[in-house]
Amino acid sequence: MRQRCAPLLALLSFTLFFGTAFWRTQLPPQLTPPIAKDRVVISAPILLALYGGDRFLTANLEAMRLATTGINDRGTDIDYLVRAQREVARLNPCHEDNYYLANGLLTWGGAVEQGNEVLRAAVECRFWDEFPPFFYGINLSFFQHDNEAAARVLEIGAKRSTGNAAAMRKLAVMLRAEQLADEHLALNYLTQQRDSATDQKLRDMLDKRVTRLQGLIDLRTAQHDYEAVHGPLRELQLLVDLGIINELPHDPLRLGYELRDGRIELKKLKIAGLEEQP
Repeated sequence: MRQRCAPLLALLSFTLFFGTAFWRTQLPPQLTPPIAKDRVVISAPILLALYGGDRFLTANLEAMRLATTGINDRGTDIDYLVRAQREVARLNPCHEDNYYLANGLLTWGGAVEQGNEVLRAAVECRFWDEFPPFFYGINLSFFQHDNEAAARVLEIGAKRSTGNAAAMRKLAVMLRAEQLADEHLALNYLTQQRDSATDQKLRDMLDKRVTRLQGLIDLRTAQHDYEAVHGPLRELQLLVDLGIINELPHDPLRLGYELRDGRIELKKLKIAGLEEQP
């Protein structure tokens, strides 16, 4: 029976091969190969299957991979990191490197909500760790101007902390009292994160965030001086035209600054398909 089927299978295979080859000859030639616009990120369930079902090992390997491939000489590939770090958080929301990188490179790199999403997962998962609530509280205050929510999250961190509880509670009180110039707090915090980073590449990336934030502080100071004399500021270039500053600050992330509702803010990164999501 097998001997009689073998020639038939061979004939069918040859017919399929010949038909496919003939069909391809009828297609118009491609002058240029297709270019992939986005880097491929494998979803968490597939990664889990590839690594034998160990989600902790899978998260560790993926976090190491994206940490080395998400940053290069041209800067940070934010879109890639957003998608990749989401998958790591799905595998293991407790992963320390993942939430640390998400905070430093995503939230402070313009993808605010996407970085905070990873932090929220870490706050819930790492019930013993004071730092995810601390990072998340700072971000809520500085980027989203929600001091009450920030204070609540900082109090969570204070309950978990053994050495910084008093400082976190004091910060929560100051935020509620609105006695804190949040951009200066954020600059001090980000500077400390940069100075404590042991990875030189990460340190360099955080240094760009420090420079960017210092530019914002300088612009807000100039805005205050302008409005004391001329009234509400309508465009940033007026600060240069009137000699209040020599030039607009350089943003090393190339996102820049903008006037939003009468207040100078850091421009946020817009990621196709993500910025519309709640």
